[in-house]
Formats: sequence, C-alpha cells, structure tokens
Amino acid sequence: MARAAHDYDDIPGTFVFDAEKSRQGYGINMFCMSLMKEENRKAFKANEAGYLKKFALTPQQTQAILERDYNRMLELGGNIYFTAKLGATDGHPFQHLAALMTGSTQQDYADLMLRGGRSVEGNRSKSGRDILAKAGKKAGMPAISAKAAKSKAKAKSRVGSKSKLTSKSKTRSKSRSKKRG
Repeated sequence: MARAAHDYDDIPGTFVFDAEKSRQGYGINMFCMSLMKEENRKAFKANEAGYLKKFALTPQQTQAILERDYNRMLELGGNIYFTAKLGATDGHPFQHLAALMTGSTQQDYADLMLRGGRSVEGNRSKSGRDILAKAGKKAGMPAISAKAAKSKAKAKSRVGSKSKLTSKSKTRSKSRSKKRG
C-alpha cells in the first residue's frame, strides 16, 4: 500500500519519522537496536549480510545498511537515533554521520553547527512558506525574508534587554542613594 501524502513531505532533505515511517522501518530499527549488545555487534561485524537475515528487511533496506547509506535508511523508515547505533558500531561519532548525511566533512559540519546551523532560507516546508505568506497578507503585513525577520527579532530583543538593564540600574542607584543618605 502506498504511503499517504502529508503536508510535511515537502521539507527539503528531510524524512519525517511518523507512524507510517515507523512501521516501514521496523526491521531497520530492530536491527540497529540489537547492536546495543556486544555479542550482537561482534556477530554483525563477523558476517554483516548473514546477520541481517535475522531481521525483516527489504532488499533496499539491506543494501542501505551494508552500504552505510544513512540518508537512504531514513528514507526507508530508519530512525536517526537507532541508525546512529550502526555508526557507533563502526566507531564513528554522531558528528561523522551528520557530516556524511549532509555531504560535508566532519570539520565543516562542526563549524556549521558552531555558527548556528543552516539558514532556514531554502530549507523550509514549501507548504509552510505558503501558509506563512498567506497569514501575513491577511494580517496586512509586508512579506519579509526569514533573514530580515530574524534580524528584526534580534534588534527587538536587544532593545528589550537594554530597557530592562536601564531600569535595574536606576533601581540600584536609588537604593545606593538611600543607604548613603
């Protein structure tokens, strides 16, 4: 039976793990969870293809696991937290897996995260963008980019912080004056 379409299916580069994906990826996820036990990790590393036969996997899922194609595993119903156990079995930290999945080096991925991650520009649900634009038009708001909205929010935050600091400073000054006098 074909998977029903959802409004979140259009988020670029994202496979939302929902109930349908959970059912689809049950075999992948049970395999990955089995790797929590040392004896299972040893058995898998000794004969990967043979070990995978213990699980209800499609040929595509088996191929994705053997090729360590993490994006494909997610597409086929794998859960990111479970598939990370496969990476750990291979001796890789999660940052390495994320770099593979985003097509970057581990250092480039780390640097990206330290800078705050990817911009939402171009990485947002197309239907979500349409909903936001329509809501803005109804409210009579001009359309602004996410970058502009973020800058605006930061500026408001700074102004709010300054006024709080100013009022705190005034309160402190008054209490000091009372102590002196």
